[in-house]
Amino acid sequence: MNTLLDLSDRLYLDVADFAHSTPHWFQWLAEVWTELGLLLFAVLFLVGWWRSREGSSRAMALALLAPVATGFGYVVSEALKSLIDEERPCRAVAGAPVSLVACPPHGDWSFPSNHSAIAGAAAIALALSWRGIVWLTVPMALLMAFSRVFVGVHYPHDVTVGLIAGALVALVVMRAAERPVRSLVETARSSRSSAVVWCAGRGTHAHASAYAPAHSGRRSRARHGAY
Repeated sequence: MNTLLDLSDRLYLDVADFAHSTPHWFQWLAEVWTELGLLLFAVLFLVGWWRSREGSSRAMALALLAPVATGFGYVVSEALKSLIDEERPCRAVAGAPVSLVACPPHGDWSFPSNHSAIAGAAAIALALSWRGIVWLTVPMALLMAFSRVFVGVHYPHDVTVGLIAGALVALVVMRAAERPVRSLVETARSSRSSAVVWCAGRGTHAHASAYAPAHSGRRSRARHGAY
């Protein structure tokens, strides 16, 4: 264990030295991404919900579960953080350059990285609810995790465990809650409340029923025109 921690220390120093060797505009981008990257995940949650309104009940259930599963990933990470009092590397690593962002206060522990846990959970949750987006969300999560080391506030092992823990929690929540949430979506879609139906969407059946009369009308006109 000590060997792994020593390796993490060395990797942290290497990344910190590299960070200070990069141009100021690149450092600024890293500082922005390390916080606002989470906002982009939130935008993707909203887009995923919107695009699922005309999808199946399962698609809507997964879209609704994605931010919930991400929240669970954060809760698990925060619980671990409260149990393991690991000091931030920007204070604990001897000879480390000054972090690019302000070092969090004592008591805001380092292990695991909450940002990485949220990113890992969001990446997997979105990938399960939105086919093909994994090629965007996984690189986003990895970049988020790396940025936490780059700006100097986490060790590499903090972000690695955060990513894995968040992803695993999201996977379990998405799989375990899919069926009951799908039932709730089906109930909501048959509700008499227009607001509830708008939130849950009308699904593929309503889209098909709206599409069918137009075709029926064309077929009917074609038949009449044939006589």
